[in-house]
Amino acid sequence: MARPLSLQARSLAAAGLVLAAFLALAFFALDNAFYLAAESGLRERLQGYLYTYLASSDPNRAGALIPPDVGPDSRFDQPTATGLYAGIVGGKVVGAKEKEWRSASAAGRELPFSDELDPGEIRFRGPVATSEGSLFVLSQGVVWNAGAKNELHVTFHIAEDSRALQRQVDVYRRTLATWLGSLGVVLLLLLLGVLRWSLSPLRRVAGDLRRVEHGAQEQLDRDYPIELSGLTANINNFIEAERERVKRYRNTLSDLAHSLKTPLAVMRSQLETGADGKDLRWTVLEQVGRMDEIVAYQLSRAATSGHQTFAAPLPLEPYAEEVVRSLEKVYASKSILCEFDIDPGARFHGDQGDLLELLGNLLENAFKWARRRVLLTAQPQPAAAGKRAGLVVMVEDDGPGIPDDKIEHLLQRGVRGDERVQGHGIGLAIVQDILKAYRGELVVDHSPNLGGARFSMRLAAR
Repeated sequence: MARPLSLQARSLAAAGLVLAAFLALAFFALDNAFYLAAESGLRERLQGYLYTYLASSDPNRAGALIPPDVGPDSRFDQPTATGLYAGIVGGKVVGAKEKEWRSASAAGRELPFSDELDPGEIRFRGPVATSEGSLFVLSQGVVWNAGAKNELHVTFHIAEDSRALQRQVDVYRRTLATWLGSLGVVLLLLLLGVLRWSLSPLRRVAGDLRRVEHGAQEQLDRDYPIELSGLTANINNFIEAERERVKRYRNTLSDLAHSLKTPLAVMRSQLETGADGKDLRWTVLEQVGRMDEIVAYQLSRAATSGHQTFAAPLPLEPYAEEVVRSLEKVYASKSILCEFDIDPGARFHGDQGDLLELLGNLLENAFKWARRRVLLTAQPQPAAAGKRAGLVVMVEDDGPGIPDDKIEHLLQRGVRGDERVQGHGIGLAIVQDILKAYRGELVVDHSPNLGGARFSMRLAAR
């Protein structure tokens, strides 16, 4: 399977194609402009030659045109193929045969000088293929008053070989191609340098990630451009979340091992002391039940997903309704009314199982201690631009509440599986562990609305 091109190679290839197309269009445009300019210059030069012949010619009293003895350029007067030719057609021209006069350079050659134009008409043609090569031809019709009110109609023709123009164009094209090619190479080298400089932050990110992977550094801690700051911040959050997850697994295994030591020691002691069968049976059943409870608690802790960088936001109301429907069946004899005050914008950014665990433990605790009413409140917390909104969830009941002097003790007791208070410990311990994984906190105080206890989960904006 072919290795995909790097961003630098892709950008350079795309820019190279665009640059090549641009330089090709520039070459075509400049070449065409130069050719038109050279052709215009040639026409103006031929026009100058024609005006010189026109000024040097003069009709005589017999109504014949007397052409000049010397042309405007010495090449007109040479009998060889010099590349410059002149001719006059029509009327009576002194020294002409069959109403056609030619310069010495044009004598005896097959040239396109046969056309007769109307007075004042000018025609420029070329390149015209002839036996003498390709020629540019300028023709102009002229009328003279040749005495006794006679008019003399003649047509002047001036022709020049196109090879001189073609040589100019060829030299220009070679020069232009050399300069544009050199410019293209220089621009590609500059572009390569700019791309390497522009993509260097991405290479630094990749290098830092390799160092993080090898344990050489804790996280991506360099100053990156603003376009990459969001990406690197999310990567750092992801790295931190994974480290916290691994740490939580290790702590859970350690706590599980520590928690199981006591019931195992009790059973071993009973076996070593030779207790009778009935006492041993009840001791084993009691300790096995305790071990089962400890394992269930530690598995709940281990299953906590914790803070997730890329978690989709979950609405609270559907999950709260699902939990409350189940609790109303369990506590049907108490006929508890559970009210919701959930803001539509309240969202939990995390795992669905964690949300159900949090709501389930707090609502179950409220149903257990409430007399008639439970209130669930959820409000989002504002966040800075580009950050996730925070969340505050409060569960209140109208039960006996918790004395202020026991709140701190209660929360501390719920941290470990073998250090819990009956009726509160395991549920609150799970809630605190989940909130710790999400970098939140649990606050317990008095409910001003219902008079019982109020448990508040606070997840800060991130």
